[in-house]
Parts: sequence; structure tokens; C-alpha cells
Amino acid sequence: MIHNDAVAKLFYLMNVLQQLAVKRPKLIKDYAKVARKLNDNGLAFDEWDFIIVGGGTAGCVLASRLSENSNLRVLLIEAGGSSKGVTESRIPSGFLQLFHSKRDYNLYTEPQQHAGNKKKYWPRAKLLGGCSAMNAMMAQYGAPSDFDEWAEIAGDKSWSWTNFSKHKYNPDPRFPQVDPLLRGANGPVEIGYCSHIWPGSVGFVQASINIGIPFSPDFCTTQGTRGTNKALTYIDRKSTRVTAESAYLTDAVLARPNLTVVTHARVTKVLFDTSSGVPRAIGVDFSSKSDMGVVGPKFHARATKEVIVSGGAIHSPHILMLSGIGPAAQLSRHNIPVVLNAPGVGANLLDHPTVPLRLKEKTGKSFNHLMPYNMRTSCLFIRDILRYQLRGTGPISSNMGEAAAFFRSDDPVLFPPTEYTHDIEEVKSDKDTPDIELIMCTAAVRAHDEFLEKSLEAYQILIVLLHPTSKGSLFLKSADPWDNPLIDPSYLETKHDIDVLVRGIRAAFKIAHTEPMSTSVTDVSSTHPELDHHFSRLSDAELADVVRDRVETLYHPMGTCAMGPGGVVDSNLRVHGTQGLRVCDASVFPKLVSGHPTGAVIATAEKLADVIKAQYA
Repeated sequence: MIHNDAVAKLFYLMNVLQQLAVKRPKLIKDYAKVARKLNDNGLAFDEWDFIIVGGGTAGCVLASRLSENSNLRVLLIEAGGSSKGVTESRIPSGFLQLFHSKRDYNLYTEPQQHAGNKKKYWPRAKLLGGCSAMNAMMAQYGAPSDFDEWAEIAGDKSWSWTNFSKHKYNPDPRFPQVDPLLRGANGPVEIGYCSHIWPGSVGFVQASINIGIPFSPDFCTTQGTRGTNKALTYIDRKSTRVTAESAYLTDAVLARPNLTVVTHARVTKVLFDTSSGVPRAIGVDFSSKSDMGVVGPKFHARATKEVIVSGGAIHSPHILMLSGIGPAAQLSRHNIPVVLNAPGVGANLLDHPTVPLRLKEKTGKSFNHLMPYNMRTSCLFIRDILRYQLRGTGPISSNMGEAAAFFRSDDPVLFPPTEYTHDIEEVKSDKDTPDIELIMCTAAVRAHDEFLEKSLEAYQILIVLLHPTSKGSLFLKSADPWDNPLIDPSYLETKHDIDVLVRGIRAAFKIAHTEPMSTSVTDVSSTHPELDHHFSRLSDAELADVVRDRVETLYHPMGTCAMGPGGVVDSNLRVHGTQGLRVCDASVFPKLVSGHPTGAVIATAEKLADVIKAQYA
């Protein structure tokens, strides 16, 4: 995390003000109110109909929707706290300040064999709302064909695009092309455009159109994903981030007598009754750990109907393996009793790799002052803090990734066969499904939250590989539930992935040097050694080395408890070979979406809630 006294003090002051303004929700930290301590004379449980493990994006949706039935007692257990009073989460541009903080699991991958043997930082939120409280807020759900492919894999048409929920859209007069009739009107999740639009983002969209990427009025309809435009975000009319917690765990929802939300408690094990021969989930163990590393007492809670694991693509398989559901050989290696041999748990780890292109900008409206380094930038920062606090406008209201372009690496307009003679393996046959996304960012970083030199006014375009053919795995480090698992995404294992990213760099560079970018935004004469203005002179092989050196995560892990016949869960997200146990989060996605997964996770949880409510009506 960037250490800056001025920024830290201002964020502290804003946090104090937020704490005073935000109503304290009904969150439980006294675990004895919801469960019983384990004693040596036997187990005593407090009972719930449903226990939801993890209050992330999916967990908040499920807790809200299931508790709509007043006859169902719901317990939600979250390892972190509320994000409602966390300033760095609430303001769109503040999310980088959450990285490496106490609200981040601060995960790292294993050394990446095909990417310079480097460990890669993976931020994962330890907050109610999960990564919806810590990401860049982009509301783009993927291509319709992604969900149709899921339906085919699951053998269940209910997973097709036409059956997924729509989000409430706040019309914006600056973007009249968005058709509200193609979107939801009454859902709890608000989306819209950030109030601030950096001139470089406007130039990016026009330059993308000028090189042959069509304008898309809306990335999130049956029209498909391909095209370029300003990015829609999870934001309300006050320019505040919309999270799964703020949308679904409102004060009215938390006041329901049949819903209890426990915070700062980590589920360490799912408990099973194996007496019938088929393991049935009957409850969970959970505990807490202080900032000093002291583990608190263990508690039990009993589920009379189901346990739903919603820990995300990292922690859901981790919890299952700690509970004895996973690859038998791996469990035995750590002396964990095997409840069910499930080889798919932790396999099929998918992610969107990304590589930055960094260039000098000349708009005179850079975002450098948001990390102030002298009197001038400190004054600008204070000015923009006031603008945001009073009117919800200015750079602080930006999500920092304001515009995007989606296209295919085999598009003959962008990559003429006479110039690009090397064929790339086709992964998605649907020609309306992109395999590259470019994100226009208002500032440049070396990696995640590590900014370039303070006075350097630069921007970056992130090149995102949407459908990599490399797949990774997740493994247990030990049987200790407080040890994070070993993460190996196996970045760039295949030639396909490198080839597509190289083409993405070529396209991004071309956009940056096309009107109006070339005259109004990009300083084409720059030779700064930290920037990439020389990339046009590099060969594909040299750019491939750049890709291997720079590749990072876009924070989209999925697939580690995949749905399907050979996967971990069935089409109703029940864990194969068990009873009373489901998984619901991005880990169940059998394939990556062609974009950003938050919307798909919300829709998946909404879908499961409907299934469960119908079953127990």
C-alpha cells in the first residue's frame, strides 16, 4: 500500500465522519448469542435452517433473499466486518487504499513458472459484500454466449442468458443511447456512470471507433459485449459505491428477526453426519483470530436444512478441503479424514490475466494529485475531497477505469491478415464473443497500487485476456484453517495466451496513437524510460517477454468448485455426493465470463435463492 501521511490523515478524518453518519447495523460479534462453545462433554448447538458461509457478494444476496421467508432461520457468517462505514470502499477511487490492509486477505500465488517465476499479489476482500466492496466497480457481465455455454455444460437451460436477472439502471442524460427497457427497473442493485469523465477516456472511445471497434451503447444486453464505450459501474446517485452489502443487507433486512449476521468470524470446518453412508452437512465450526494472532474459542452452529458455502473461488474450495471434501490423496497428506473424494475441488482455477501499457499524457488533468507529494498537489487533493463530499463530483468520484473496448484477436479489421500472418488458436467460436478487453485507466501503476514516480503524469491501458487456455489449481498448505491455501493460476502456460496478449498490446498502442488520442491525450514525443512509447519498435517475441514480465491478475478468479457432470456441483449448486451442502459464488462458474464477474455472481445467487425458496415453500 502507498504510504502517504497526507492521504492517510484525510482518509482517517473522512472515516470518522462516515462512522458518525452511518447507522450501526445489527451485526453480531458476541458469538455466544448464535452458537454454543464446544465443550469436552459433547456438542451443543444453536439451530438454524440455513447457514451461509461467507458474507461476500453471493452470501449477502442469499441471506437477504432467503430471509424473505419469515419461516426460514438464516445465519450468515463473515470473516470481516461491514463495509458501510469504510471510506476507502464507499468512494469509487479509494479502493486501492484497501489493498494490503486489514480488510484484505493479502494473498500471493506460488511462483509463476511461465511468468518470470514471480509470486503475484491477489487482493481478496475481508468485508461484508466481499470483492464488490473492493473492486473497480465495473458493471459488465460477460457475453450472452458465456451463459448459454454454462447451460450446455450443466445440462440445464435455466442457466442461459435469457433467464438471468437484470439490474436497476439509473438513466444518465449524458448517455441517451442506453435503453432502460433492456434493463431492470426494480432490483436492489443500482448501476450508472461515474459523475467524472476524464478527457482521456472520451478520447479512448473515439480512437477505438476510429480504428474499427464499433461503438456499443450498452455492453450488458442481448446485443452482446463487443464494442467500446464508457464503463457502467456499481454506483448510486450520490456517487457512492454500491456493494452487495449496501444493496441487499439494508437496515430493514437486518432488522428481520429470522436473519442473524455474524462478523469477524471465520468458518474453519463444515460438519457432516455420515451415518447414512451419504455425507450430510449439519453445521459448522467457526472462530476468530485477533490482530495479534491469537485464535479465540471454537463455536458450533447447527443447520437443520442446508449449509451454503459462499467464500469465493479461493476460500470455498479451501473450506471444503478442510472439511474432508476434496482430492483424497491431498487430504490424506495433511491427515484430514476423507469425508468424500472430490478431485474437482480446487481444480480448474481460472482468472483474467492482464498486462499494462503505460504512456505519457498531456491533458493537464492527470490524477497524480490523488496521491499528493507537494503543496500544489495537496491543495488540489483537498479541493477534490470537498468537491466529492459536497457534490459527489470530481476525480475522486471516478472508478479509475472509466472506458473499455471489447474485441476479438482474429478481427480482420483490427488485425489484417496481410500484417498478422500468424493464426491464433480459436477458443470461443461465437464471433460475437470477445477474447480481449482494453480498460482505459486514469493513472499508471507498476503493479496494483504501486504508482510510478510522483511527478510523472501518465495513464495506462490494461490489456485483459478474457479466455485464457491456461488453467491452474488450488492446494492445501496445511490442515490449519488459518493457513491460506497455495494458489497456482499457471499464468501463460500456453502459447495461445501470450499470442493474444501481444495482439492486445498492438491494438492498445494503435488506439493511443490514433486521433483524437494522438493529438489531445498521448504525449507521442515522450521517451521516458518508465513508459512504453518504444513498443512500436518491438518484435512480437520482445513483446512476449514484456507479457511474461508484467502479467498480473484482474482480480477475477473463478472455477474451483465448477458446475457440471465432471465438476463439484450440479446445476442447482448441490455438491455431488453429499446432502444439505451447496456452493454459490464464482467458484461454481465452469468457464470464465467475457468481462467482469460481479454481476454474474449476483445473478447466480439470485437464481439459487429462487430455487431454494421454491423447494422449501
